[in-house]
Amino acid sequence: MLAKKRVLKIGPLRIENALLLAPMEGYSDQPFRLICRRLGADLVYTEFTSSEGLVRMAGKTARKIAIADEERPVGIQIYGRDPGRMADAARKVARNRPDLVDINFGCPARKVVGGGAGSQLMREPELLYEIARRVVDAVDLPVTAKLRLGWNQESINVVEVCLRLQDLGVRAVTVHGRTRCQKFEGRADLDWIARVKQALDVPVIGNGDVRDARGAQQMFEATGADGVMIGRGAMRNPWLFREARSWLDRGVLTDPPALVERVDLLLEHLDLAVIHKGEFKAVLEMRKMYGAYLREYHGIKSLRAVLVRVEEAQDIRDRLLALREELQ
Repeated sequence: MLAKKRVLKIGPLRIENALLLAPMEGYSDQPFRLICRRLGADLVYTEFTSSEGLVRMAGKTARKIAIADEERPVGIQIYGRDPGRMADAARKVARNRPDLVDINFGCPARKVVGGGAGSQLMREPELLYEIARRVVDAVDLPVTAKLRLGWNQESINVVEVCLRLQDLGVRAVTVHGRTRCQKFEGRADLDWIARVKQALDVPVIGNGDVRDARGAQQMFEATGADGVMIGRGAMRNPWLFREARSWLDRGVLTDPPALVERVDLLLEHLDLAVIHKGEFKAVLEMRKMYGAYLREYHGIKSLRAVLVRVEEAQDIRDRLLALREELQ
């Protein structure tokens, strides 16, 4: 049975059964966003970017928020705890004309929380509201926010926080169904996402534990969400967007990609990374992708051990092309 169609509306965007790529540090760079868009992601987000870095606009930060026309629609996510600097950061990213600006109130990483940002702000709601107010006032783009349920199970406040954000002009919220203290342990609580959806008039996007096509459908059906955001599931399997799109729109479960297709996409990803970041940085950062792309290969451990020591992109290409020929 086909899934009931839901429509995500944020500003001029109107997307049926919307599948979104989450903002993930070290993963949601432009090459990966382009790949996920081609495989079926409807809306992608940049890596979350520090307001402090944006104020200084260092080279790495400028690259993080660079947008290609082929990846649109795209949102730029920013984080920080100083309302004034967050407003300045929003104005800077708005110059790149993303389709929306997203505020990170949900990151559980120690370096972000330790700096007083991300999910730490769920413990300081008045400061969170002031940040949202200043960012909304600073730009003429739709402003959205991503949150967790709260700091811990004893202090879940996501419904009241989201209601206030709605009043402040935030146009949509993404809710990850865990508290900060849970990090990524246990299961995402879809009931709380459903409560947020029931309470709000603006769109609600569900996030957490979507690892396959049926998981995307479950998120829609169990929460009533207007869209589904996929993070860690896409890191291991960017084809998840294609599989979920087929299941949601046509009720057809597609076959997983053959290993040859995995090699081809890895080669494409490498080439895009070299173009976007330069050879040295691309070779370094691609090392974390080999296990995900080639996990079905029986010789992955020995091949990965070789690839992570290679320092030139052409050498990597040659070894992957040799693997492709072996597989064929």
